[in-house]
Amino acid sequence: MSKAKSKSKTKTKAKSKAPAKTKAKARKAKALDDVPFNNMVIPGEWHVRYNYSVGKVAGHFFEGLKKRKILASKCSKSGLAYLPPRAYCERSFEACDSWVEAGHEGTIESATIVTAQFEGLPKPPYAIAYVRLDGVSTAMVNFVQGENLSDIPKAMSKMKPGARIKVKFNGKPEGRITDFHYRLASK
Repeated sequence: MSKAKSKSKTKTKAKSKAPAKTKAKARKAKALDDVPFNNMVIPGEWHVRYNYSVGKVAGHFFEGLKKRKILASKCSKSGLAYLPPRAYCERSFEACDSWVEAGHEGTIESATIVTAQFEGLPKPPYAIAYVRLDGVSTAMVNFVQGENLSDIPKAMSKMKPGARIKVKFNGKPEGRITDFHYRLASK
């Protein structure tokens, strides 16, 4: 037998083995699909206390909240004003180099009503919205209060994109994001 013929027979034998291995793998994968779903849940908790250093930019923002001012960082190169404030501009990649005070009114960009309970958050239902305050280029999330949320579709129809809101500060601001919330301007 010539060398060419023996090589072609070897290749043929190797090729014929591959489909058998593939079929075996397919049988194994199919067998895993036959295993019933296990809906077991392993409960657990993880509580971590921490102190978060807010840094220069966020620190200035939080100090402004104590004075009932919502401060946005601004990039003079791009003209964008960021809220929440950022140290660097995402368009020019330059440092934001000034501060502007955001208006206390703005426009809803998106909103939702939360109906599930989450630890550390209010009892549902409650509303949150991304709002672009007047004078800034980006939106910031916070709670929307003062709405009847018992009829969720009706409440959502009022909080649609484009709806106007007002900022309402709490009694004594402490320099936290929860120092203020949003209310629909129609109220």
